[in-house]
Amino acid sequence: MGRLNRSAPMRKVIRLEDGSFTVNKRSDNVTAEEPLQIRMGGQTITTTMRTPGHDLELTHGFLHSEGLIKSAEDVVNARYCAGAVGPNGENTYNTLDVQQSLFVKAPTLDNLRLTTTNSACGVCGSTSIETIMDKRYREITPVKLKPELILQLPQKLRENQKMFKKTGGIHAAAAFESDGTHLVTREDIGRHNAADKVIGHLMLEDTLDKPGRILVMSSRASFELVQKAIMAGFSALIAVSAASSLAIELAEEAGLTLVAFARDDRFNIYSGELDLD
Repeated sequence: MGRLNRSAPMRKVIRLEDGSFTVNKRSDNVTAEEPLQIRMGGQTITTTMRTPGHDLELTHGFLHSEGLIKSAEDVVNARYCAGAVGPNGENTYNTLDVQQSLFVKAPTLDNLRLTTTNSACGVCGSTSIETIMDKRYREITPVKLKPELILQLPQKLRENQKMFKKTGGIHAAAAFESDGTHLVTREDIGRHNAADKVIGHLMLEDTLDKPGRILVMSSRASFELVQKAIMAGFSALIAVSAASSLAIELAEEAGLTLVAFARDDRFNIYSGELDLD
């Protein structure tokens, strides 16, 4: 991945403690934010602000969420662009070239997202529920979640947030089986990037099609996160913060169980049913 400690670089800080300012002898870890330009078929698909690390997973997950690839086999090769160099001549590792399979249709201007997306922006170019429903690859397998499982999963997510423990400022996404078995956790300054990294990991492991899985997010449940969960075939999305109105509408339309404010001993279920037996 190039430079060491790119995900959480050290920075000196001046801190107010006990009424006085002190310069820390030990610098603090901060969450890195760098651009990643994704190219496919010779065209720029997007430039997203992300935390370096698991870029291959991020790219696969993003392309899948946008409806541009269906499986890992749709990507023949993905590598960092050798021409992307910094001021000191080093590779920035911030441009990834993707060569798609001959069976994959090259992206057109109608399905390209050519704008720069920041760490709070995900879907941007896909604005309608109808578009998402038309682009999805698989039907969602309905699940009824037990209340105790819903309360357990955010805690399991926190236990796997290694970067958050260092920096205190990074989102996380995790995938679980329907029985609560932990599969993978990924962190990123952008919540949508964290979700894409999880989806990309499952795709590269060739296990994305397994039904009944749960996506858990450390953030709010926004429209673009529900979109990604639906495109990847998750049965449920659990978020520790709020759900937006459009996210709820999309979840209801697709049959996705949507839970928000899942923290401490409470949660709200906006779509789907509980298993109270």
